[in-house]
Amino acid sequence: MDSPPLPRILVIDDEKNLRLSLSVVLEAEGYSPVAVESAEEGLEHLAREEFFMVITDARLGGMSGYEFLAQARTKWVDLPVVMITAYATPKLAVEAIKLGAIDYLAKPFAPEELLHAVARCAERFRLLRENEWLRTRSKLSDVSQIIGTSPAITRLRDDIKSIAASSARVLILGESGTGKELIARAVHSLSERSHRKLIPINCAAFIDNLAEDELFGHEKGAFTGATKLKPGKVELADRGTLFLDEIGELSLVVQSKLFRFLEDGTFYRVGGTQELRSDVRLIAATNRDLEQAVVQNKFRPELYHRLNVIQITPPPLRDRREDIPLLAAHLLAQACRRSHRSILPISPEAQARLQAYDYPGNVRELEHIMDRAVVMCKNPSIQPDDLQFRKQWVADMRTNSAASSPQETEVRLASLDLNQAHAKLTEAAMLRSNQNISQAAQLLGISRFKFYRMLKKAIGSHEQSIPPTLPGTRDN
Repeated sequence: MDSPPLPRILVIDDEKNLRLSLSVVLEAEGYSPVAVESAEEGLEHLAREEFFMVITDARLGGMSGYEFLAQARTKWVDLPVVMITAYATPKLAVEAIKLGAIDYLAKPFAPEELLHAVARCAERFRLLRENEWLRTRSKLSDVSQIIGTSPAITRLRDDIKSIAASSARVLILGESGTGKELIARAVHSLSERSHRKLIPINCAAFIDNLAEDELFGHEKGAFTGATKLKPGKVELADRGTLFLDEIGELSLVVQSKLFRFLEDGTFYRVGGTQELRSDVRLIAATNRDLEQAVVQNKFRPELYHRLNVIQITPPPLRDRREDIPLLAAHLLAQACRRSHRSILPISPEAQARLQAYDYPGNVRELEHIMDRAVVMCKNPSIQPDDLQFRKQWVADMRTNSAASSPQETEVRLASLDLNQAHAKLTEAAMLRSNQNISQAAQLLGISRFKFYRMLKKAIGSHEQSIPPTLPGTRDN
């Protein structure tokens, strides 16, 4: 990409001859200097015009160069300043650098010294502009990932832009697979915290003590196996955004500790006694009815009210069917790239089937359908037979289960290795529980956390054993 044109250089010095000399040297190198004799004039010019750097004398009539530097840095944080002085001492040089000066030149100095300092500032300015351009492109990209032209999605994108401009907490509700994390990332990328990280946590993946450790970290020796200090996600997200997905799965104990953190931004690591502080914007998401969970004493009301400042509910895919062709084409193109295949068109017959389906797993289910279609497709375009839907998968499983005697099932399991057997057991439990993780864990007599790990391993080891809508599973 071409470097942006250089704006002007602001020169501040109360000696007329030096202002003239500096201007001549800078103009000879292609720069456009604006020279003034006081710091007060300099601040007025900065308020009206754009400069990529400032050259100022340390000693001026009225406000000094040091005072100018201190004031300028409060409003123009990234503005490079070079300080020049006839009274150079190590102490004054350190003071100038502490105030934010990029360089410190002692009079008299050669033109080459000045131009070297200016070149450094020019390169810094160029990099800042490129980073700003890349951040802007990244922000546009994050929002553009929310695909669709329906009124509901258009409103959602507009809401995201409005919400991003504030620092308020956000609660994203709605069904699984509707793109809650994508919304959180878009809000973060458009916010003033976008230069810092968004740190996500899936609260459903951790049991009580592990959830607290993941959130707040632990001190060395806090428990058996804690051989070194571990910062938590709250700490890592300082000055950025913390995204808590499936927040309804946190235990009441961890909810209480999270509430205390949200009150004043302070927390303790597990096993720690030192109070720590972190400045985060919290975005939480859940597919649970938190109001009902509060009534059932499964979610703390005080935490719910802390979280529920701004609420977003993305629409399910079945309520915006006009977006399905655009979404399907977008997800199909991504799947083709991942499989190193040319982009396949969708036949009219396949498109009709896609339009008619209800998508209980929403956009995530459509993504899995497209992934499988790319793998299975043997034609120049996606055909109806390449599409496998959740209802079809469940029907096939029930047919297979009904046709098998217990003895046949036992023989089949005995012929599998341990990973395959785990995948089959996981699959059967999910089918019996109608995709409810807690009930499936109870059927197998294991903890929800252990079942969740089995589920993740099963997805990786046996693609056909788990329905394509698995991320849309329930836990309530």
